[in-house]
Amino acid sequence: MHVPDGFINAPTSAATGVVAAAAVAVSLRGARRELDERTAPLAGLVAAFIFAVQMLNFPVAAGTSGHLLGGALAAILVGPYTGVLCVSVVLLMQGILFADGGLTALGVNITDMAIVTTVVSYAVFRLLVMVLPRGRRSVTVASFAAALLSVPAAAVAFTLIYAVGGTTDVSLGKVATAMIGVHVLIGLGEAVITALTVGAVIAVRPDLVHGARGLRQRLKLRVNGALVDVPAPEGARTAPVAARTSRRALWITGLATSLVLAGFVSFYASSSPDGLEKVAHDKGIDQKARRHHSADSPLAGYGVKDVGDARLSGGLAGVIGVGATVVAGSAVFWVVRRRRTPDVSPTSTSAV
Repeated sequence: MHVPDGFINAPTSAATGVVAAAAVAVSLRGARRELDERTAPLAGLVAAFIFAVQMLNFPVAAGTSGHLLGGALAAILVGPYTGVLCVSVVLLMQGILFADGGLTALGVNITDMAIVTTVVSYAVFRLLVMVLPRGRRSVTVASFAAALLSVPAAAVAFTLIYAVGGTTDVSLGKVATAMIGVHVLIGLGEAVITALTVGAVIAVRPDLVHGARGLRQRLKLRVNGALVDVPAPEGARTAPVAARTSRRALWITGLATSLVLAGFVSFYASSSPDGLEKVAHDKGIDQKARRHHSADSPLAGYGVKDVGDARLSGGLAGVIGVGATVVAGSAVFWVVRRRRTPDVSPTSTSAV
């Protein structure tokens, strides 16, 4: 859903740029309450992981593919404010280094892919965890539903932006029907990826998952070879879920996974146009698309310039992208954490 230059007119692009800048400013302040010395490194890793998985286009219909947007995943893992920043960092890296998503359309893309997906998904997620039994499975189920709804929500947001500032005379009804229809299918892929990732992290470090804060378990005793719950005294609280791996091990594993996905698995991703590209071509939205300002970048098109082997070129570009994103993201979140006031608890936004 990366919007190129020329799809949306200048006034609307400028207006969404103002919205995006304001949202990023608010998110920088909000992220101070979400991040601490344990979760700040994870936020940089989440940005890198989203970048890597976005390179893995999966087929959703004849001649159409989709990829992760990442707003739901980021919001649930590191919090809604930090989630907006994670996806914004990814979009900035993609636009500048890889000519993916227009630079004049950066405000449109941040508004659509970072703000809308994060706000919608986190609202759905919090609503579901309030009504579902409190446990790991409920968090995973809520993650699935939140991610599923976030993608068509982004499609609706693009349609509204296009209705205000589209540069071509195409029926709004046709655009809405095509965009929402294909992105419901893409949302299923987003939901599966999000639920699997959240479930995997909860299984080893539930204390680091923003959406799982407060998740607790009963103490157990082994009786005759079987584990049984220890009856809790009236008014007593159950114990926090124990971590199964160190933060360093989780970070190294996550980074290695991101590098493998971007550097190797991405070669086997679908080459079909994604949802927006397909709709834009079929409906004529791309009639006034402009050449990307970074089209001459050495990494434009997710390949390294002058490297003839396609597999090697794409793999190197993916590895460079993951490295650049984790460095840029980690730097941003380190600065945000350093500016955090001492009296602010990272759990203060867990029920937002």
